[in-house]
Amino acid sequence: MNDSRYSTPLDAWANASSRVFSSLLEANQAANRAAFSVLGSPAPAGTDTDAPNPTGGAADGRLEGGSDLPGWDVERDVGSEVDVGDSVRFSKTLAEEDVQRFAAASGDTNPIHLDDEWAEGTRFNGRIVHGILVTGLISAALARLPGSIVYLSQDIEFRAPVRVGDCVTATVEIAEDLGGDQYRIRTTVAKGDDQVIDGEAIVLVDDAPEAETE
Repeated sequence: MNDSRYSTPLDAWANASSRVFSSLLEANQAANRAAFSVLGSPAPAGTDTDAPNPTGGAADGRLEGGSDLPGWDVERDVGSEVDVGDSVRFSKTLAEEDVQRFAAASGDTNPIHLDDEWAEGTRFNGRIVHGILVTGLISAALARLPGSIVYLSQDIEFRAPVRVGDCVTATVEIAEDLGGDQYRIRTTVAKGDDQVIDGEAIVLVDDAPEAETE
């Protein structure tokens, strides 16, 4: 049932969205020990873990800090230290496998993300990607800033849905130095020329841990 107050599904999407992710500190504490803290999935059964890993991760199938997978596109306009005006863009196609794995990891099995027939009857006329999965690309972009990045808060507004198979780009730009190693960051996600998420984040930037020497 559509609400007559909204002329389009996208109007409803924007008006129904609220400020979420008020604090992601606990969820991102694991990221404060490396400049790039990304964790992958275990190797599939039968994988030869002694063979070279074409994804750039460790032999056990997990990603190492700072490694990328095929299909990820990263653009960095940053110096050796975080400064106002620095920006990072992270692009990725959100595939069916991503949606299934996120549903399993998070427990969010809302049929609007997983059931084609069910989702056809909604205002979106088909399945859409989890909004928080899309928001995760913002975290991926933040992880590629220099230093050790600790998420303190994230305000977001959902402006449009993302479909399975869409390529989306998250952009983060340092907007203000708040002092005390804290920064206000403009955060957006776009699908082509269409913005799907808009918001701001506050992050704490610590010095990256020094590499151990033998």
